[in-house]
Amino acid sequence: MRIALLQLPSIGMGSNKLENYARVAHQKGVKLVLMGEYLLNPFFKELVQTPVSMISEQSTHQIETLKALAEKYDLVFVAPIVTVKKKECTKMIVKVGPRSVTYYPQQFLINYPHWNEEKFFANPIEPVKPPMIFALEGFKFAVMGGFETHFDPLWETVDAKNVDAVLIPSASTFESHNRWRELLKTRAFTHNCYILRANRVGEYFDEKHAWKFYGDSMVISPDGDVEADLGNTEELLIVDLDRKMISESRKGWGFKEAIRKRNVSQ
Repeated sequence: MRIALLQLPSIGMGSNKLENYARVAHQKGVKLVLMGEYLLNPFFKELVQTPVSMISEQSTHQIETLKALAEKYDLVFVAPIVTVKKKECTKMIVKVGPRSVTYYPQQFLINYPHWNEEKFFANPIEPVKPPMIFALEGFKFAVMGGFETHFDPLWETVDAKNVDAVLIPSASTFESHNRWRELLKTRAFTHNCYILRANRVGEYFDEKHAWKFYGDSMVISPDGDVEADLGNTEELLIVDLDRKMISESRKGWGFKEAIRKRNVSQ
């Protein structure tokens, strides 16, 4: 199965970029396009200064654009989006296909003083639920927000549901490049699944920080190896997933079998 990772800065409502990239992806036989975080909406620090009515208008426009492109080019898009209901903003990840639209409310949000999504967004704080899971072209996918990859309960679902590939949109910045690489390589290896991470690029400056989003979108194999990656500029990465590699990795390392035997004995 062929997948594309789209590495961009924020996209305005009048941009033709999505159309251009969707056309290329379709021509290359891509079935799914993963987009980074804060592409369809401005970056968080800009978002909190934007009127809620404008956020709502922008998100509605972007969803309609994705729906039209999904139908026109027979694609599935997975991308973060901010939804607005009763003047409250919720941080979502949306899956837009030719015939359906599905939303996943992110369960863990960044809550640090310099970047407090948990305070701004209306996402509920409640017991952990499974991430978004769906099947496409014979592969089973899970979707997590970048920050969510730190939390084990979500990965327990990846094992329990025999997920083949985890899609991770992110907006990583500052000096976190190596930390993110090691985290995702370890997760891919210990769960014997593909990880596809689409990161944002671009810059945002405030009075205290220079927020430089460094890209490094990547595909990591079920053995924990980086198979392909991008630099720090606007790019499209197209990759093929190999079911045989998933099977061989799980059989060779035996992690899932070790868990299965212990569950049966309970």
